[in-house]
This record gives sequence, structure tokens and C-alpha cells, in this order.
Amino acid sequence: MFVVFLLLFLFLNTVDRRKWLTILISLILTPFAYYYVFYPFVNIISSYHHQKYFNSEAWIDTPALRYEMIDQTIESDTLIGLSKSKIEEILGKHEWLSWDDAKKDLDENKWNYGLGIEPGAFNNQKECAELQFKNDTLIKILNYQEEITFNKEDE
Repeated sequence: MFVVFLLLFLFLNTVDRRKWLTILISLILTPFAYYYVFYPFVNIISSYHHQKYFNSEAWIDTPALRYEMIDQTIESDTLIGLSKSKIEEILGKHEWLSWDDAKKDLDENKWNYGLGIEPGAFNNQKECAELQFKNDTLIKILNYQEEITFNKEDE
């Protein structure tokens, strides 16, 4: 808020040279300028988002906000070592499978989930997670980004 006050003071000082009036108006306008101009602007251009603990119901019910849970899920290793059936019970059915170039087919051991789009004005990628299985057991979770694309039928 001090930065906003200083900027307002310097701007108002160019309009009127009376210091006491400039300080008084700057003090009054600073909270409004901060909360209605500066703070929203910073939220628009930054890609910061709140991290949440993993919750199975929230994961299934609000897929657009999964990106809030994925970092904590990867760090905690809570899902590593679980079977495919248990993962499907917790996360729901996979949304797509990864392509295996060697087999020229879909890989049943690489499940993918869409995580939504992180907020930010300049964000042009969607978050995704790939779960890798070996011998019917989850061994790794990878977080990756994909370019946002639109199909003609989406218009």
C-alpha cells in the first residue's frame, strides 16, 4: 500500500503543489486505489493460485479446479503404490490414455486427467496430469501443460 500511496502522492503533487492537501488526498485515495485498481491488476497478470489439499470429492466434482490440488498430491506421494482400481475409485475414470509410439496404440498404463486452466491473463496452456502404472500399481504422477486449442464444433 505504501507504493500505491507514494505513486498517488507523486501524481497529485504534479496537479497541486500544496503538500498538506496532496498528502491528505493521497491518504484518502490510497485504500481505494489499492483494492480497486492495483490489487485486481496484479491478480489479472499473475498466475498465482491457492494450493489445496487433495480431496477426492472435489477432484471428481470440479475438474476445472484440479490444478489447485495437483502440486500437493505429487509432493505427498499419497497415491503412489495404489492399484488401478483404487485410483479409479479415488479419481474417477481416466479422461484419456497416452499414445505409445512403439506399440502404435494407446498405452493402458498411462492415464491422463485434465486439471483445468490456471488463472492469469497471459496463460495459454491447460494443466494436465499423467499417471504412470507398472504391474497395476501407480509409480509416478507427472504434471504437464498443453496448448489450449479450439475445434470448429466448439464455436
